[in-house]
This record gives sequence, C-alpha cells and structure tokens, in this order.
Amino acid sequence: MNLSNKRILVVGGTSGFGREVAIQSTQQGAEVEVIGRNPKRVATFNKEHTDIEATVLDATNSTDLKNYFASTQSFDHIISTLGGAMGGGFLDSSLEKIRQTVEDKFFANLQLARIAHNFLNKKGSLIFTSGSGGHPYDASGAIVGNSAINTMVAGLAVELAPDYRVNAVSPTWTPTGLWRDMSETDVMQQVKNFSQGVPLKRVATIEEVASGYVYLMQNDFVTGQILNIDGGIDLN
Repeated sequence: MNLSNKRILVVGGTSGFGREVAIQSTQQGAEVEVIGRNPKRVATFNKEHTDIEATVLDATNSTDLKNYFASTQSFDHIISTLGGAMGGGFLDSSLEKIRQTVEDKFFANLQLARIAHNFLNKKGSLIFTSGSGGHPYDASGAIVGNSAINTMVAGLAVELAPDYRVNAVSPTWTPTGLWRDMSETDVMQQVKNFSQGVPLKRVATIEEVASGYVYLMQNDFVTGQILNIDGGIDLN
C-alpha cells in the first residue's frame, strides 16, 4: 500500500492528470520519472520539480520508447495519459479525424503496453486513461478509443496475471491543459454547462482524478478495473 521507494513512470506527465500523479507519488516517497513530447513543457516541468526527472520523448514512437526503457531501470508502476478528445459524430467527422483519435487513444497505449510490460518489476502495474461521459453521436472516435482501452485492460489483466496488474482511470470532462486552446471564457462556460448534467453539480479537480491513479498503484488486489472518477455522469 506504500509507494515509498517505488519507481514510477508517468507517460504524459508534464501537465494535467499526469503531472499531479507525479507530484502526489513523489510526496509519498516514490522515485518518479515523467515523459512528455513538448520540449517547452518538459523544460518548465524540470524547473518547477527538480526532484522529478522529466524527459522529452514521443511515446508513440516505438523505437524511441524501446530505447528509453533500455536506458533506465525497470519500474514498479507505469501510468499513461496518452490520448486526447474529439467532438463530432460518425457522419459529420472525417474518417481521418476518427481514425487518428482511435490511433492516439488505443493503439498508442497498446503499443506502450506491449513494450512497457517487459520493464515492470514483479507485482507492478500498468494504469491507463479511459474516459466517461460523452455520446457516440458527438464524440465518435473518442468513445471508440475509450471502449477499446476498457477492453484492452480486461484482456491484459488476465494475460499478465499473476505477476502484474492492469487497470485504468476513467475521468470525464475536467479543466486541464488538454483544453489549453480554449479561451478562459469558453472554459468557464463549459464548466457551467457540464456541471448542470452531473449529479454532483460540479467538475472534478485535477487532484481528485490523480488520486485515483495513486489508489490503483497502492491496492495490490485490484486488476482489470476501470475506476470511474466522473461525478456519476452516466447516472442521469
């Protein structure tokens, strides 16, 4: 249950949920490394968090990923926040956009799993990021990608047992860096609109979502699960 002295890698860890997972894990005594593809965000992260090693790396590039793992020690837990979001249904979105969204969400994480599990310490875990809420008619590629992540988690949990565990955290819309291109006004309007459709009548904090990843690392008897941290969005 303790993360003290555990080695943790956060893929996509320089902002949003990944950054907060790295911070919370370090506070619990873990040795944390993060990967990010944006050089500016990695540089900023390194300045702000000198106790966490951040590396510029495109985690969707299999060669770079293999080289990275070959150059470092194995990990106890590997967390991935790879993937994004999209709007639009199956008919009003281009095939290219839908295909790329599924590629970024599912196949990038499948590739990561196939490589990364070889660099896990026994009794370690892989934790992915799925998603809750949304509808096939307005978030087509994202819904397909999230469903594929959930199916992958169920499959890998059996394939990698009993030596390793596999789970995912499933947040819903949360104001993170993923929406950095939106204006502050648009973000606040989205917060208001979203809150009206959730039983808890608010959005999650980044800290609340990040705590789910920490829990899944700590509990050694949880595998094959999708931990929904979504305010009950699908209950309405």
